[in-house]
Amino acid sequence: MLKKVEVEAKNLIEAEKLAVEQLKIQKEKIKMTILTEKKGLFGIGSSAVYEATPNVNLAIEGKQYLESILKAMDVKCQMEVRTVVEGEEIHYHVESDENALLIGREGRTLLALQFMLRNYLNVFVDNHLIISLDIGNYHENRRKQLEILATKTAKEVAQTRIAVKLDPMNAFDRRIIHTKLSEWRDVITESEGEGEERALVIKPKNSR
Repeated sequence: MLKKVEVEAKNLIEAEKLAVEQLKIQKEKIKMTILTEKKGLFGIGSSAVYEATPNVNLAIEGKQYLESILKAMDVKCQMEVRTVVEGEEIHYHVESDENALLIGREGRTLLALQFMLRNYLNVFVDNHLIISLDIGNYHENRRKQLEILATKTAKEVAQTRIAVKLDPMNAFDRRIIHTKLSEWRDVITESEGEGEERALVIKPKNSR
């Protein structure tokens, strides 16, 4: 899962420079291992092949990165980190006295922090990690609210056979409603619009 590159250089210092260029991370976060040594004639032109890989614990690295952001915002917090699926999913839960500030309007600040955290950690890996950040149980509470809205609206659409367009919402919220109604037999969900105006429409399923 962690990135891995091979570099050939005359010495460790040169190898580290090449590794930093290719991995695009700090030298202090790279582990160098000699794979093979190549001897030149009379010792001239000798070199070695090194394996370079990030020397980090992803869950801890993400925690420290997030803490540095919150410290810059002058926010004190408690953080819980949970790793699942052999480290391919990392979930962070934050509690602070400034939850409202960190969540932002419609969860926009929270989503921005999650985006930054995900991009930072994905620098260290070949594949994309699943990273989630929740603050003050916002995601869980929001999910429950949206599922209630989805069920109520779907029942209305099924009875009246008239489509209902919900207020614009972000992709995370739209996905919750899509998932909740994916197995309903009487309605379908579609997204319409662009950017911040993108909204979900719940429509009656055409009878066959």
